[in-house]
Amino acid sequence: MSNGGVVDASKLVAHVTIAGRLVPEASDDFMKLARLAHDFRKAVLYATRMIARGVDANSILRELRSMLNKAYGDSAYKVAKALVEGCRYSNGNLRHIKVKKLFIVSEGEATRLGNRNVRLGPLGVVKIKYPYDGSWLSFKALFGEEYIPLVKELVELSRQKRMSYGARIVFRSGRIYLHISIPLELYLKHFKRGEARGSLVVGFDLNSDRINMVIVDKYGRIRDTRAAWFPEVTSHGFPRNKARARRLEALSELLRYAYYHGVGVVVFENLLLIKRRRFGKNRVANRKIARFAKRELLMHGIIMAMKYGFRVYLVSPRGTSKSREHDEVMKRLGLDRHMASAYLIAMKGLK
Repeated sequence: MSNGGVVDASKLVAHVTIAGRLVPEASDDFMKLARLAHDFRKAVLYATRMIARGVDANSILRELRSMLNKAYGDSAYKVAKALVEGCRYSNGNLRHIKVKKLFIVSEGEATRLGNRNVRLGPLGVVKIKYPYDGSWLSFKALFGEEYIPLVKELVELSRQKRMSYGARIVFRSGRIYLHISIPLELYLKHFKRGEARGSLVVGFDLNSDRINMVIVDKYGRIRDTRAAWFPEVTSHGFPRNKARARRLEALSELLRYAYYHGVGVVVFENLLLIKRRRFGKNRVANRKIARFAKRELLMHGIIMAMKYGFRVYLVSPRGTSKSREHDEVMKRLGLDRHMASAYLIAMKGLK
């Protein structure tokens, strides 16, 4: 059996994002930050239109930097490029790209105390560059208690110009949230749960309403199977945030089970290779597809597995479902279609 192009997942994850809430320290800082967010969004949309017209990158960057500043302009251009690439993958109209939410993005830079425009300081204070007059807006950052030691070390390393972090500011329901991209090695230093040294391999089949896993030994023999079902998350009206939490909780429990049952290698399908959603005539199936953030679940799964010290690999989705080999595995081993997929995923990783 071909390994289908196995990818070391640790090569794909460089940062982990944590989120906290921002509370303005001055009465007018909220409105100033909102103005900056409006202008940043406008700059991103303007850049997408220029890219669609074929304007060269240097000309676009000059325009964006004049609208904001160099650092914000560069970040706006990178966001616009990502939006355009996503639109092209889905065969959308580049001139119809819309951005509804208010946000600001600022890239990390170690020589600029960690970030070019968003500076984490001691005692939870965050300074945000206001490009119109060169001043700094001041906010209090409220992170979860479990993240405080991590943020403190990040602040210290940034002050020493040894580490950088990306920042994204999001406006939601009248509140402001700060998303910080933490370097993976620092994140694992604070949140690693173990060092998996088992000899077994587990394959995961991730779906919108269930997760299946099959554990195999080095000879390809099935040693264990487990499944988690959560059909309610795809029902009409079920909150997306709760659906996300339910899937992550289920995946976390299965990884924990694998850790304590001799597994050393975790294998997922490389869902990043699937560019488009395939809708059919079945309305229920279409709703499941539309409500399933498969790439987000995959990236969380990779990070969760790395916390336990697993070696994590991604394999090609080709042949793991709706194939002759898949049907043969179902008949030969008496597995349902999802367990058969998980088995084939594990076998690709084993090979």
